[in-house]
Amino acid sequence: MDVEIRAADRADIAAIAAMFAKDQLAGHGDSADPADLPAYLTAFDRISASPNDQLFVADLNGEVVGTFQTTLITSLTGKGSSSLTVKAVHTRSDMRGNGIGQTMMTHAIEQARQAGARLVQLMSNASRTDAHRFYTRLGFSQSHLGFKMNLG
Repeated sequence: MDVEIRAADRADIAAIAAMFAKDQLAGHGDSADPADLPAYLTAFDRISASPNDQLFVADLNGEVVGTFQTTLITSLTGKGSSSLTVKAVHTRSDMRGNGIGQTMMTHAIEQARQAGARLVQLMSNASRTDAHRFYTRLGFSQSHLGFKMNLG
């Protein structure tokens, strides 16, 4: 497949929200309802304004078939090194198994290399065993235990 990874733009946001809304496992309460679009656009504007955050789409012939977000974080640990966090990796359900996820992750890893990051990290829902096998095949290892606190 000739998938192009590009920066997302405002016109992509409804398609991204629709992908998230179809994901029953995540439980994030996402919606494809047009009435909810302003909340997604506000978030997009905030991401776009950040020098450390980027939102990408996988584009196949002008159609959004995947998305992911990256955040470059610099810390004092590791002698002031940076890491790239990849979040909200999602391939449209009818397009899974076509190499789109690998293309997106390859792009993220290359972005990390270009930024001089020491590592690439991500979190995945504990029940997504297929995704865990996918990330392991790409060279990721489970190294930490994550915690969350829901604030609302």
